[in-house]
Amino acid sequence: MATTLTARLSPRALGRRLPAAALAWTLAYGALRAYWAAGHRPHDMSPIGTDLVAFTGWAGAGLCGAAALVLAALTLPRADRLARAPRLALAGAAWTAAACLAASGAMLLLDVVGAVLPGLGLGFYPLGALSRAAVVAAGIMTALSARAYTARTRTGPACAACGRAAAAPGALPRTPAWAYGAAYLAVAGCLIRIVAQAVVGFAESPLSGGASAMLFEAGFVLGGCLLPLALVHPFGRTWPRWVPGLAGRGVPRRLVLWPGAAISGGLVVYFGLMLLQMFWERLHGRNPFPPEGGLDLPEAFFWVAVPAYFAWGAGMAAAARFYARRTRTPCPSCGR
Repeated sequence: MATTLTARLSPRALGRRLPAAALAWTLAYGALRAYWAAGHRPHDMSPIGTDLVAFTGWAGAGLCGAAALVLAALTLPRADRLARAPRLALAGAAWTAAACLAASGAMLLLDVVGAVLPGLGLGFYPLGALSRAAVVAAGIMTALSARAYTARTRTGPACAACGRAAAAPGALPRTPAWAYGAAYLAVAGCLIRIVAQAVVGFAESPLSGGASAMLFEAGFVLGGCLLPLALVHPFGRTWPRWVPGLAGRGVPRRLVLWPGAAISGGLVVYFGLMLLQMFWERLHGRNPFPPEGGLDLPEAFFWVAVPAYFAWGAGMAAAARFYARRTRTPCPSCGR
């Protein structure tokens, strides 16, 4: 009985069920998008009207359909027995679909900030936020399905308990130079963004003042300076001596990893898409951020601030990846 239950709950077994769950979720959301595209979409779902970016209207429904086709292929048992080239193509299609789904819900970052700190003056659109959360969830599930498929079909023997191949990277015993570099790149991105605001003036901001603004600024500094460093330095794994009642104890892994992964993912998706849009507008001779709503900032400000945000997110994503490997519990069966 215990052996059967362990087999059902093993990462390898769950990795086979995940594409089916992702398929059901994506089909349901795709049906909703098709209904909205047929002329039933609610109004005022975001500051720009539409709930998604890049894939709107029937394009959003088509994206869900394409992702569903890929997920359906991943659920087939014969997909694991494909030759190397078709297997790589299927995995690449799954990763591409996941990236497009996540990118289309890029404004979810603003939804989270606006919901947590309503006093900032950011408009919050509940139905639009739910739609963006749903499409980002579809992207995450598709990415996890692609990751599980890649791990499952990797050449070489795999552990039956954890599903990791013998050639899979194990936990890192120490902090490598690239992890330090990634963390300090994130800190540099945050500081450059602050300096850019200081140059144009802190009064030139679309955010309202008050307690919400103070909390946002405190979280901004902590998320841009303390959190990246906690991902690579010992105080992110063991409470320092100056923390009353917790000194010397292990820091809960989720307390550091989950915020690091969530913030870095939001920054990379949102500002990565914004950076691409800026290049597109400038290549066509247009100002990516024309003065509007009483906010008139020089274009140079955005060419400093947006890449800084992206560097912040990319650096912290790499540091979070290191932290995940550094703090991973080894498999009792294979030791990886």
